[in-house]
Amino acid sequence: MLNLDDLYKARYVLSKILRHTDLVHAPKLNPESDIYLKPENLQITGSFKVRGAYYKVSQLSDEEKKKGVIACSAGNHAQGVALGATSNGIKSIICLPEGAPISKVEATRRLGAEICLVPGVYDDAYKRALQLRDEHGYAFVHPFNDDHVIAGQGTIGLELLDQLPDIEAVVVPIGGGGLISGVAYAIKSLKPDVKVYGVQAAGAPSMYQSIHDNQPVTLGSVATVADGIAVKTPGDLTYEICQKYVDDIALVSEDEICAAILRLIEEEKMVAEGAGAVSVAAAMFNKVPIKGKKTVCLVSGGNIDVNILNRVINRGLDKDGRICTLAMELDDKPGQLLEVIEVLASLGANVLSVHHERGVYGQNINACELHVRLETRNHEHVDAIKEGLQKKGFKLK
Repeated sequence: MLNLDDLYKARYVLSKILRHTDLVHAPKLNPESDIYLKPENLQITGSFKVRGAYYKVSQLSDEEKKKGVIACSAGNHAQGVALGATSNGIKSIICLPEGAPISKVEATRRLGAEICLVPGVYDDAYKRALQLRDEHGYAFVHPFNDDHVIAGQGTIGLELLDQLPDIEAVVVPIGGGGLISGVAYAIKSLKPDVKVYGVQAAGAPSMYQSIHDNQPVTLGSVATVADGIAVKTPGDLTYEICQKYVDDIALVSEDEICAAILRLIEEEKMVAEGAGAVSVAAAMFNKVPIKGKKTVCLVSGGNIDVNILNRVINRGLDKDGRICTLAMELDDKPGQLLEVIEVLASLGANVLSVHHERGVYGQNINACELHVRLETRNHEHVDAIKEGLQKKGFKLK
């Protein structure tokens, strides 16, 4: 059973390898709250996962270390296990979902692990890892449903209480539940008045659903940009700890996650992956009751695939009303496009692209269709542009 001694022991072991992550004050993220960030995206390996993984590997018996270790992961746990194993001269095999970001796969390989890519999502990689464990006798390092792993993650809770003694709330991402279990256990054991809120992606609400159904549930499928928390089934250990110590769990949409990633880049000069940004999304969009509270949002990782970063940023801009696409029907006669552009220019919109098409099926035979993509300031600016175009007689779709 988990106890505080485990967390203090883990803190001692990890003090030799961890990077110290200072809190970052970020009041602009939600002016109604006093927000701080715990930037575990800046941690060695780019994620908090190294805490639990390294500590678990350090506690294996000599016999287990000789046989080697195996783990499954969407990417971040993989790097933590690989680092822990390689640092201790232990063989490691990591099963990853085939769709894991290439950057995470290659980072894991560079840390000395043997890679096994498995079709499907995290849960499919988990089943393959168990199969290989049984066949070869490897020690299995679970990414969240393990007392040593939870104790390692719980060192973050100890740090938060040291770094911000008057903390009132902490917002934590949830996938399988290892991080929030450790953090909630540490904080509630030492300062029970502090609120602990979890956040999941709406496309992967396994712990949220489990808590509401009063039993662990398995989702039929998961789909989210936050690949690090795309878990179908939470752990039984983590479920019990969350049920006992977590005050509430919120869900955030894909657009909200993308907006949070963008805001962290622009306002805090900080790169977070989807899983790492869900806590910030919950704070930005008031998904958790932190108004007036001194709150820490845990930015759990920064290993985002750069190939999707542009798409994420554009979606975040859309969510913020800073990019919009307008479609309208125009009379097919000279000067119509010029009139549209004059309205846009007078209202301060920057035109990014224009698509003008005749002969659209179902359209007035004497009309054409215009799609224009704009750079705008915010949603109020978009509304003003729409109103200006309509006053000029243009029919928006």
